Amino acid sequence: MQVLVSEVGPRDGLQSIKRTMPTEAKQRWIRALAASGLREIEVGSFVHPKWLPQMADAEDIVRDAVQIPGLTVLALVPNLKGAQRAMAAGAHKITVPIAASQLHNMANVRMTCEESIDAVAGICRLRDDAGSKTEVEVGIASAFGCTREGRVSEDWVMEMAVRLARVGVDSIGLSDSVGYANPAQVRRMFRRLISELGSKAGGAHLHNTRGQGLANVVAALDAGVTTIDASQAGIGGCPYAPGATGNIVTEDLVFLLESMGLDTGIDIDKLVAARAILAEALPGEPLYGHVPDAGVTKGFAYADPARSYVPAAEPREACNSAGAPA
Repeated sequence: MQVLVSEVGPRDGLQSIKRTMPTEAKQRWIRALAASGLREIEVGSFVHPKWLPQMADAEDIVRDAVQIPGLTVLALVPNLKGAQRAMAAGAHKITVPIAASQLHNMANVRMTCEESIDAVAGICRLRDDAGSKTEVEVGIASAFGCTREGRVSEDWVMEMAVRLARVGVDSIGLSDSVGYANPAQVRRMFRRLISELGSKAGGAHLHNTRGQGLANVVAALDAGVTTIDASQAGIGGCPYAPGATGNIVTEDLVFLLESMGLDTGIDIDKLVAARAILAEALPGEPLYGHVPDAGVTKGFAYADPARSYVPAAEPREACNSAGAPA
C-alpha cells in the first residue's frame, strides 16, 4: 500500500517563524525535499505581505517549484485574490483555510464559517470559469477541538464537509491544527468523513502538540486515509491559534510508515540531509525529530522490495543501560 506524505514545511512550517528565510534558500530546500522522493509539497501562501512577510515571495517560489519534474505544487490561498495569484503562478493545487470553530475562523480569515464556505464557492467558480485544471482543497481546521472554543461539534464538521463538496471542492480533509485530537476520535471522524464524501474525502493534517501526532496517524490509516501532512523538522503551527505548535516531523512519519510496510517512495537519508538547508538559512531555529537524532533501526528496510536502504553513515555505537558505550 502506498501513502502520500504531503510536505507542508515551506508554508505551514515557515509561516510562524518571524525571521524571513531567503527566497534562494527556500528554492534549494524545496528542491532537496523533492529529490528525497516527496511527491507533493505545499510551497507557500498567497496572503498579503503585510500580514505574513515570510510569504511575500510566493509567486517566485511557485514558479520555480512547478519546474521540478514529478512534483505536485500546493499553495495556500485565503481568498479570491489569493486564488487568482496562485493560479496565475501555476500552482497545481490550492488549499483554502477554513475552521470549524467560529472564533478560530474569525481570527484567521476574518469571516464566519458560513462566509468562508461562500468564499470557497467563489474560488471554485473562478477555477471553473477560467477552465483551469487547478484542484481546490480544504482541510477543515479545528476539526477535533479548538483552543478558543474548546469542543467542536462533529456533526457540524461533517455538515461543513458536505457543503464544501457541494460547492465544487475537489478534496476535503480534517485538520487537528491545535493538537487536540486522540486516536479514537481521529478514527471515528475519518471513517465518517469517508462515508459522507467518498472519493472527495481528503487527508489528515495532525499536530504533535500534546505528543499524540503519530498515534493519530495510525488511527487515520486504520480509517482508510492515504494522505498525511507533515513538516520537516516539525517546524511551524498556526499563528492564529494559541498554542498550536508541533507539526508532525516528516522524517519520523516516513520512518513510521515504511516500518509498517507502507510505501512512501521517500529516501530517508536524503530527507534528513535537506535539514541542513534549514539550519543554514535559519540558524538557531529549533529543529525537531527522533529519527534525525537516533537514526533508523538496525536492519531497517523500505516497504518496497525494489528499494534498498543503504545508510549514509555507520550506525552509532551501542550504549549500555547506563548510557556509556557498550
